[in-house]
Parts: sequence; C-alpha cells; structure tokens
Amino acid sequence: MGRKLVAGVDYGSDSVRVLLADAFSGEAVADGVCAYPRWAEKKYCDPAKVQYRQHAQDYIDGLESAMKAALLRAGEGAGREIIGIAIDTTGSTPCPVDKEGTPLCLLEEFREEPNAMFHLWKDHTAVEEAKEINDVFSCGEMDYTKYQGIYSSEWFWAKILHTTRSDNRIREAAWTWTEHCDWIAGLLAGNTHPDTIAHCSCAAGHKALWHSEFGGLPSKECLCRLDPYLGDVAERYKKSPVPAGTYIGTITKEWADRLGVNPEAKIGAGSFDAHAGGVGAGVGLHTLVQVVGTSTVEMLVDYPEVLKGKNLKEYCGQAEDSIVPGYVGLEMSQPAFGDVYAWFKELLLWPIKQMGIPEEILGEEQKEKLTEYLSKQILPALEKEAKGCIEEELTALDWFNGRRYPKLNESVKAAINRLTLGTKAPSIYCALVKGTVFGCKRVYDSLIDNGLTIERLIAVGGIAKKSPFIMQMMSDALGVPIMVCKEEQMCAKGAAVYAAVAAEVFPSVEEGQKTYCETYRANYFPDESKREMYEKMYEDYLCLGEAVEVDLQ
Repeated sequence: MGRKLVAGVDYGSDSVRVLLADAFSGEAVADGVCAYPRWAEKKYCDPAKVQYRQHAQDYIDGLESAMKAALLRAGEGAGREIIGIAIDTTGSTPCPVDKEGTPLCLLEEFREEPNAMFHLWKDHTAVEEAKEINDVFSCGEMDYTKYQGIYSSEWFWAKILHTTRSDNRIREAAWTWTEHCDWIAGLLAGNTHPDTIAHCSCAAGHKALWHSEFGGLPSKECLCRLDPYLGDVAERYKKSPVPAGTYIGTITKEWADRLGVNPEAKIGAGSFDAHAGGVGAGVGLHTLVQVVGTSTVEMLVDYPEVLKGKNLKEYCGQAEDSIVPGYVGLEMSQPAFGDVYAWFKELLLWPIKQMGIPEEILGEEQKEKLTEYLSKQILPALEKEAKGCIEEELTALDWFNGRRYPKLNESVKAAINRLTLGTKAPSIYCALVKGTVFGCKRVYDSLIDNGLTIERLIAVGGIAKKSPFIMQMMSDALGVPIMVCKEEQMCAKGAAVYAAVAAEVFPSVEEGQKTYCETYRANYFPDESKREMYEKMYEDYLCLGEAVEVDLQ
C-alpha cells in the first residue's frame, strides 16, 4: 500500500494554512500558507467601528495557494495520495447568502460591500443588538442562554440582527446566513444549498444556540420578537448539526481539479479553529487545553450526565458533540492575554514611532532599525527585570477587551492599582502578567468550584512555548503542573485528525488522537512556597475587579 495523506486546513484570522499528514501515523509531511490578500490590504474593515469583514474570494484564493504550496513540498504525486480533507475556521464568522447558498459578496452587485461579506469573529458592531438578544432569550418560558451564558456581540444572531437592520439591501438579498466553517466544507463537498448544507455542531451549539433540549435553535416565536427576519433564518436552517469530522461528501471534480487532489478524497464537517487546536493538542475527558495567544481559549469535554443539573451559564459555554464527538464541549476564554503585553509594548514605543524626530538627531534608516530592534527586545528585557518585581503589590485587571468568562461583560475595562511616582516599567509589566494569569485562574477555579474534574492542563501557543516566566507564574498561581505542547500547527493538526476520521482511518476522534497527539510530561510545577503570596494577590485582583465593575454601573 502506498502513502496515504490527509489534509488539515486551518483558516485563521490572517491566513489559511494547509497541513499534510501521513494518514496512519499522523506525522507531518508538508505545509503551505497563504495570507488573505484583501485582508492584508486592510480592506473592508473599520477599526473605529470595530468592524472586521473578510471577502469570500480571499478564502478561495488562499485555499488554492496554500494547498498547492503544501503539495509541492510533499513531492510528486502527493495530491493523488490525499484521502481526506477537513477544515477549521474562526467563529462565529457568518455571511449572508442567497437562495443557492452563494455568499452575496461573490455576486457582482455586492462585490465591494462589506455587509455582504463574512463578519469575522472579532467584529463587535453588534453590541447593542446583543443586549436586546439577551433580554429576549432569557425572559421567556425557556431560557435560551442557559448553556452559553450572556449572548455576545461576536456571535451568530447578533451579527445578523445588526446588519439586516442597518442595511436593507442585504436584508432583501440574503435568503439566510452561513458560518464560514460550514460554507468552506460545503463548497468542497459540492453542497452549500441552505436546505441541505451540513451545519457543524461547534458553530450551531456555541454561537447559534442549537440544543436538543430546545428541539433545535431558539424558537421562531422567540426570534421573531427580536425581528421576523431572524425567524426566517431559523426556519431555513433545515438540518440538524453534525460533529466535526463527520463525512459529508466526496470532493467535487471541480475542486479536485482546482486543488490538484484525489477526486475520491472524503470531506469532513468543519469545526472552529480553537476546537481543532484542542483536539490536536490532546483535549479529552479531564484534560483541559488552554490556547495561550493574543487571547486565550480553554477547552474541556465531559459526559452529558455529569453536567446535567449544573448551572454553568456564567462560567462556560456548553454545546453537544462539540470539540470531541460524543461529549459536551465546554469552552471558556479571556478576550485579552498576549494583546495586553502588545499594548504595553506599543505604549512604550510611542516616542520613537510617533514623534517627529529631526534627521540630524536620528536618520530615517536608523529610526527604522532602532524601532525594529526595540520591538523585538523590549518585552524580553521587561520580563527579565520583572522577575524581581513579583512580590510588589501593584494590581492589574486583564479586561482590556472586556470579560468573557466567568460572567461575560463586554463593557468592563482594565485598571491598574497602587501606582506611585516610583513605579517603573518592569513593575507595570509584571502586574499585567499577574492580571492575565489571575484571569486564567478565575476561569480555572470556577470549573473546579462547580464540581468538574481536571487532571491535566496542556498549554498551547506562542506564549506557552516562549515565556517560562509567564508559564511558571501560571503554574504557581493555579497550583497545578502545566504541560506545554510542542506542536507548531496545532489547529491544522486537529483538522487533520478530523480528516482522518472522515476518511475512516480511525473510528473516532479519540482513537485518532492516540496516534496523532504527542505524549506529555509536565514542563512546569507549582512552587508551594509561593501559594500564600499568590492567593493574597489573587484576592486583591478580585477586589479591584469588584470595585471597577461597581463603578461602571
């Protein structure tokens, strides 16, 4: 038997990456990446309005380019060896589509209209609509927020409500709306029609609030109280969701030819990027995976019977068959983590980047070189000095992008307490690190306090690999050992696991993980001598949070 490959396709915020892996061993063979060309030019976005839109053509062009680059690196004939393809995307990233399931931005009349494009996960134009949705979803006989908590402006119904209210042309042209993960998978399988497209359980449960207890989506009556158009969208959501990795069809001849792959390759239902990353890292029963990057996502799975009767709506989002099929997927997150450190770096770089320094003092070429040097060195230098600042009483909140879990509140702001004229930059940096770590502790403790079992904690992402200072503090503050994942392309690896399941290489995601996921040993162990110090600092963090939140009300 010759070599067989699977392709994991990871659609991130800035680019798409294709990972080709040996279908039976999970060993990475080659990868390819392509940045979205229109997104790179900052088209269709308005940061002042927190509007972030992406063109469907970017997704198509990016997939073709990344796949061909990966196949070229994999060697002659690699395309014919692909037996399965699965994708993950950001989410909730929905797009208005016509009756045939074509994104409106692919139609000539809407080609340059941002409202006709995919609304990226971090688009926050629907904050006011989210507030309305929360009021309606939680006040009837059925509380539709019971499994996800406070509804976010980043999610499915809020984005639809905002855009169709503000743009009547879109309202009239959009038969319904489709998530990015469902559309791309459907495109490859030749089924994007709204009546028959496969909805993945990750998007359906976490963002559209599909749940078996509700008999599906929130009721049409409930949605119509917000806007009759939402009731139409629910009515046109014909099929029940399926778990990521479910076989949904064979690749079309058109796409097999365009990508240069085996025309018999099987396509798996899509997933979210963080969920695929969790699978690639080894998330499972009693194993929590934390993706530590610009923001964080924490994932855990458990049996439905364990969660039954627990009121977890303030602490995590729950969706059936999410992340790992057969379980309830639990998702928690902090909307700012690495973003906080990046903000502080930019704050310190302001003079050299923004001030008009005369040429006789600093030439343009020298300025560019100095800026580049400082951009790379400033955080490592701060971290080195911050090691001596840990015992200082400076307290910071991590709510730079609001707070998701526990107790979502998009209106809260960050704060730093106990500043004096003697406070130095490393002390502020150390306080910011403690704030982000304590935000993580608040999420972790809420799960333990609600009776969930966590036996392993696996950290994924650039910060986990690059910053021993942050990860040791996290281990000390949480009081648990932490294992750091070595894999670079974790989301694409998880998508490859889903692809292998869709191609029937493995009977389940869990079986695929046994082969594809690395074996872990703890990298960081808690220093018990620091437990009391961190507990006191954590109490200060909680007190500051209460004071800031009360002050905003």
